[in-house]
Amino acid sequence: MKKEMELASQKILVLGAGISGVAAYNLLEKMDAVPILYDANVNLGVVGLQERLVGGENARIILGELKDEVRNECDMLLVSPGVPLDTEIPLWFAQHDKKIIGEIELAYLAGEGNIIAITGTNGKTTTTSLVGEIIKNYIGKAFVVGNIGIPYTEVTLQVAEGDPVVVEVSSFQLETIHEFHPHVSAILNVTPDHLNRHHTMENYTAAKKEVTKNQTEDDFCILNFDDERTRQIGAQIRAKACYFSVEQELDDGCFLRGDEIVFAKNGVNKSLFRIQEMKLLGIHNAQNVMAAILMCHAFGIPMESIVASVKEFKAVEHRIEYVRTVKGVEYYNDSKGTNPDAAIKAVLAMNRPTVLIGGGYDKDNTYDEWIESFGSKVKALVLLGQTADKIEACARAHGFQEIHRAGDLKEVVEICSKLAISGDAVLLSPACASWGMFPNYEVRGKIFKELVMVLEE
Repeated sequence: MKKEMELASQKILVLGAGISGVAAYNLLEKMDAVPILYDANVNLGVVGLQERLVGGENARIILGELKDEVRNECDMLLVSPGVPLDTEIPLWFAQHDKKIIGEIELAYLAGEGNIIAITGTNGKTTTTSLVGEIIKNYIGKAFVVGNIGIPYTEVTLQVAEGDPVVVEVSSFQLETIHEFHPHVSAILNVTPDHLNRHHTMENYTAAKKEVTKNQTEDDFCILNFDDERTRQIGAQIRAKACYFSVEQELDDGCFLRGDEIVFAKNGVNKSLFRIQEMKLLGIHNAQNVMAAILMCHAFGIPMESIVASVKEFKAVEHRIEYVRTVKGVEYYNDSKGTNPDAAIKAVLAMNRPTVLIGGGYDKDNTYDEWIESFGSKVKALVLLGQTADKIEACARAHGFQEIHRAGDLKEVVEICSKLAISGDAVLLSPACASWGMFPNYEVRGKIFKELVMVLEE
């Protein structure tokens, strides 16, 4: 263990009673800290929370108002990723010179392990899953955690020295790191997203760059050469920058030549495989695969083992996931396409006329580039959710007129089943978050798949 003794006896306010907050509270209890779980939502059930917390009915839980005397008695704030740092409670702690950390930092302080950390606007989950699979296949074990759905804090005490830990980290989580130090990091891309939280692209890019904050010359950072922002980051970091590209050949790194993925070292090229040999669709997945290859190579996995795992890897759930063919129409679930750039990649991966499902929660994104990517592929657009008006206006401004509206996902699937004919695809890739209609993108994707599975042949 690293510095857990610094947290022993410290009174720490855990802000947010979701999955990550509960996992962080439980880890703090095991580290002999004194956690207090707080959530503004008075409707959360105290008994239900107690059942999930170490200490049970003795756990200290505060819901609703947070009184000044509680803040004053706390030494530190542990903030859940979904809570912006410019809101009232984090600002109070910052103004009173009290340390603010997040679950990623806490897990790092509590555990051992050799860390690979992956961030970026899009492709994180697929790449994290693939890296984990490659390492498991060669070494026999890997902890795959973080923004992928398993809190890092939930498993960190199981991690022995040297164990591989593959962490998907979001910009929200990176805002609260202090000592978190991955041996290999990756910034896959930086495109507009979460601007309602970060306000500017400069802030958002800076948050992504934080993954390299504590890396040294002995560490590696894998970067997208085709993305101007990540290329600029590569010139500013201490870690060894390693690049991948689908647009040009590199002397060092990974690149796409025609339909072949090529690994280059000191100007010597080695063709690894053709992209048709992968089970993943789309040029964006070629980028994800190249990033994974470079990460695992830097981590010490032999190239033959890496290539064998890549060829067998299948798409993760909710990311251009094939669901079913009904009356000659292929249905795809890309519920994880929660921003325009991710949704563009899904559209470009389609190889047939497509009825596209879009709309959801408004994260202050613009949709012009998404609409422009439709080309001749998207034959109809079916919209729902808070952003439907905004997207429809944008689509019509770009000359796209085949637009339909629905009140819920059930109606969406019914409309799509009537619009699509044999040889078409129906693609759920909303370009928006799920909040407001669904708890998260997983629930949205799950319901979509259930609705597709009951369509009559």
